[in-house]
Amino acid sequence: MTMNIDRRQLMALGTFGLGALSVPASASLMSAKGFTHGVASGEPSKSSVLLWTRYIGNGDVKLTAEISSNADFSGAKIAGEVEALVDRDHIAKITAQGLDPNAWYFYRFIGPDGSKSQVGRTRTLPEGPTAQFNIGVVGCSNLPFGYFNAYAHAAQNASLDLIVHTGDYIYEYPAGTYPSKDQTVAARVLDPVSEIIQLADYRLRYAAYRKDPDLQRIHQVLPMIAMWDDHEFANDAYKDGAENHDASEGDWEVRKRVAERVYREWMPVSDKDYGSPRWSEYQIGDLATLFLTESRISARSKQLDLGAALNGQEDVQAVIEAFRDNVWQDPAREMIGGEQEAWLGSAMRKSKASGTKWQVWSQQCVMGELKLPQEAINWVAPDAPAFAKQRLKVGALAAKMGLPINFDSWDGYPQARERALKEAQAADADLIVLSGDSHNGWAFNLETADGKAGVEFGGHSVTSPGLESYLSGARPDVAAKALRETNSQLQWTDTSNRGYMTVSLTPEKATSTWHFLDTIRAKSMALRSSASQTVLRGTNRLQA
Repeated sequence: MTMNIDRRQLMALGTFGLGALSVPASASLMSAKGFTHGVASGEPSKSSVLLWTRYIGNGDVKLTAEISSNADFSGAKIAGEVEALVDRDHIAKITAQGLDPNAWYFYRFIGPDGSKSQVGRTRTLPEGPTAQFNIGVVGCSNLPFGYFNAYAHAAQNASLDLIVHTGDYIYEYPAGTYPSKDQTVAARVLDPVSEIIQLADYRLRYAAYRKDPDLQRIHQVLPMIAMWDDHEFANDAYKDGAENHDASEGDWEVRKRVAERVYREWMPVSDKDYGSPRWSEYQIGDLATLFLTESRISARSKQLDLGAALNGQEDVQAVIEAFRDNVWQDPAREMIGGEQEAWLGSAMRKSKASGTKWQVWSQQCVMGELKLPQEAINWVAPDAPAFAKQRLKVGALAAKMGLPINFDSWDGYPQARERALKEAQAADADLIVLSGDSHNGWAFNLETADGKAGVEFGGHSVTSPGLESYLSGARPDVAAKALRETNSQLQWTDTSNRGYMTVSLTPEKATSTWHFLDTIRAKSMALRSSASQTVLRGTNRLQA
């Protein structure tokens, strides 16, 4: 049955102080015993949900998982026994089965000594007719850039049913790189301080992030559906390498395996054999099917580099034309790969044929077309580094000739994008694409050569800086207006705020709201403002 969660029941889950961040993560972890990183849940269905915790004992430790419809655990049932294995970094995961659809539950783990984990709250997905479902969308949370105030605000947002994480849950850089030492918030301590490359490095980085009280809190109170982007591996990752990986750091295939292993350890996601299909879908009653795809390490072709193509060339225009017409438009270039494309198309057709109202595709990178306005060459600050000024000049010239700002987004893979969106058109889908990665907020009308294909709600970042850090010579409203005027698919953008997005689904409309936090430089849940965009079912167009 459905259970209403009131404020008293939420209070029963407890609150977090800031003590966990008062010492570097490495110091606290060395002496940690018992339940060290709270609880989490994820991958809900109408009758099950995955439960997660971490428990350090002497060797492998058997835990008991309990789940109940009541915060005081009256009438609790045993979800099962599970081991926290040393070989899995002391992490335990179990899927609670046989649950009621559309129901809220409380859960906890019990250690061999009788100690109890924090109490978590989670829910199952609805079955059958569904009037409303609300999804929180988060991504790009770089710990030393600032506080995870967006997580804190989302965790206390009583309207949310589910959190979707679009990726960049952690960042791989060494301390003082991104952000620089001057940009770093002093209390936000990384562990290890070096770049993460080896198994132990990735585990320590996740452990440091998961000591954050606001990240723990959002995991504690809401189930999460998540997929990595690039920084869970290395910057600008693709199938055969990454911008931030070279031969001195070992074999890329080994690093990929390590990074995916640790992601699956530390996140409330299913354990899978390496290389098995990484996509999945979730049915939200008759209201929506949520498709989750992977666009980094399964099939993605290496990102194009216009700057490298222009290096040393005298006839710049001829080089750009050849690059645009041949290299950029090469249909062999993959984003998610043929197997995943075929699955997605089939799944959308099945969803639509079943009478499901919305087809919601959660993936990592911005899909809408985005070119640089010509006036952007005047937006860079006078003291900006030379490479930034040069990049804007090249970007403006490329835009004149029809090329995009960012070749790491779907804009770098135009034929793959066309194929994916045509699958949505063939399914007659009411398509909503959720994206992250760019650190800014976007709302696009998505199109192919055949016409409208859906809409995109692009989420801004929890802490990572966006376009405003490069276009510091222009007011945000001026930049937003020029971007809209330059790009016909773009209906709305914000390039200056951090926060999170909520997507409210009803049978007749879907509304995305971008919540802008007042600051990330100090602990605060104050909102600066918000903005919303709506699509009516059957239109595949944002309302004017």
